[in-house]
Amino acid sequence: MQCLQQVGVVIIGRNEGQCLKQCLLSVLGKVSYIVYVDSGSTDGSVEMAKSLGVDVVELDLSIPFTAARARNEGSYHLLALNKQIKFVQFVDGDCEIVEGWINRAQQELNLQPQLAVVCGRRRERFPQRSIYNKLCDIEWNTPIGETKMCGGDSMMRVEAFTQVSGFNPSLIAGEEPELCVRLRQKGWKILRIDKDMTLHDAQMTRFSQWWKRSLRAGHAYAEGSWLHRRSAERHWVKESRSIWLWGLLLPLLSLGTAWSSSGLSLLLLTGYPLIIYRSYCHTLQQGFNSQDALVYSLSCVLGKFSGVQGQIQFHLNRLLGKRRQLVEYKN
Repeated sequence: MQCLQQVGVVIIGRNEGQCLKQCLLSVLGKVSYIVYVDSGSTDGSVEMAKSLGVDVVELDLSIPFTAARARNEGSYHLLALNKQIKFVQFVDGDCEIVEGWINRAQQELNLQPQLAVVCGRRRERFPQRSIYNKLCDIEWNTPIGETKMCGGDSMMRVEAFTQVSGFNPSLIAGEEPELCVRLRQKGWKILRIDKDMTLHDAQMTRFSQWWKRSLRAGHAYAEGSWLHRRSAERHWVKESRSIWLWGLLLPLLSLGTAWSSSGLSLLLLTGYPLIIYRSYCHTLQQGFNSQDALVYSLSCVLGKFSGVQGQIQFHLNRLLGKRRQLVEYKN
């Protein structure tokens, strides 16, 4: 396939092994410039990428690492190689770009000059290996059309990306939706199209991994809502309040007043099956089968408890002036 001169690819990763090799091979020969940003791999990832002729940026690990910082560094290096690049495909090193995606994404951005970001369907490579992998696959099946946010895999217009100074490098999670908030404030649009984009390998086989991932999401909601709480959109304020209500306040109120209310306060806990049912019905309407809808709905409610842990961690660190630490769920 002829290389796309206007498109560059930025891949980020650390110790992704064979996944990284698959990722690199999925874009080699399809674009003119590929940059791999490594954050301290010890598995030979840097050497392997260089052997394939890929430009490598090795992050200075004396500066706190975040995926947002890695993507920014990769984009700076990419544009230094060629200032004529108009679009950047960001992708995580544990993903593989699906055949035909880069062409289709570029076409959408060329046809719609108001678009800052175009994304497609990220699929889990092995959804049947564990219930946690399956939950990831369901989570990523977001509605088609104009949307408010994208994930880590997406193609972005350089003009829009540079206008808002890229990702916020201090965020340990939720950096993509936060970037999209700033893009939309500048009048840009985000589009999700009906096209497979990437295959992802979550490698989640244990409940503890799922809990950490949900905790990280809670942290992201807290930080996002804190940053934009005074904006017209009030980014993730509603979601954060929901986490506090269902993950902490309701169970404390119900159990804490059970004695004084002669047990009547325990009726408040009936709210949990009600929101599970509401989520179940909504998920069914999106086209999922009943089993997947039930599992996903249960996980959404259980995630309130891990989410509130992430919220508490963010606000404690904020009040104490502590540097926020990465929350990693992979081995």
